Formats: sequence, structure tokens, C-alpha cells
Amino acid sequence: MISKAASNAVVLVSRATLAVLIFDGFLCGILAVFFLPAYLGPIPFPVSALLAGVANVTLLFASRKVAEQSVAIASPLIAFFVAILVCMFGGPGGDVLLLADWRTAFLLLGGLVPPGILLFSWRLKTLTTPHATPLPGAHPRSSTGSASR
Repeated sequence: MISKAASNAVVLVSRATLAVLIFDGFLCGILAVFFLPAYLGPIPFPVSALLAGVANVTLLFASRKVAEQSVAIASPLIAFFVAILVCMFGGPGGDVLLLADWRTAFLLLGGLVPPGILLFSWRLKTLTTPHATPLPGAHPRSSTGSASR
């Protein structure tokens, strides 16, 4: 049997871990934007978009270990998207980090679609799993208003 103090410590550690994972999702978004204009020789190759998708999937697996609610599990991905949105706004001098370019669309697709599919499959699995099966020999009670006349 776990004491209440130990249970509170477990909850505190899991919340702190989730907060670090949310920060990692935000940092992943910022770094993906910074490394988006990378080149592979003379060809622009946004490797950060591919790495962002892998990192976001990894963050979702880690957040699933410490959280149980769907919003808490998806919070690193939400933080990633918020970081991308922050980078889309112009700064005080009118500087914009993300321009209307194919690489920006590739970053959004590569960073959000694979973890989104993973979240969808997890949610679909929880919705389609059968609930607790009744005990053998147990009969459901009929309500008084449902008796046939």
C-alpha cells in the first residue's frame, strides 16, 4: 500500500516531467524553424521537418507514460504548434522567420501529421476497446419503467 505522501510525490514528479516534455515540444518547434532553411549542397533540404516529426512522436510516447488524459498526452504537440505559430508572426522590426514557402508547408506536414496520426490511433483504440465485461451469471437489472405491458 502506498502512503499519501508517496502518492503525492509520484503525482508531482509526473507533472514536472510533463512540464519538461511541453517545454521540449516548444523548443523542438523553435529549433525546427531555425534549421528549416538548411541546404544539402545547392538544394534546399528541410531535414528539420523530418526530425521534428520523429521528435514529436517520441515526445508523445514519453508523455503517454506520465499522463492519462488525452489533452495532457497531446500537450507537447500543442506546444510545438504554438512555437510554429509564434515564429509566423512578425517581430518588432517586421522580421518574419517563416515565409510563404514550400518548406514551411513541409514543416507543418512533417511535424504535425505523423504525431497526429499516432494520437488518432491511440484515441480510436481507447474508444473501440470493450469496457469491463459483466461477470458470468450476472443479469442486467431492468428498470421499473421498462417492463413490457
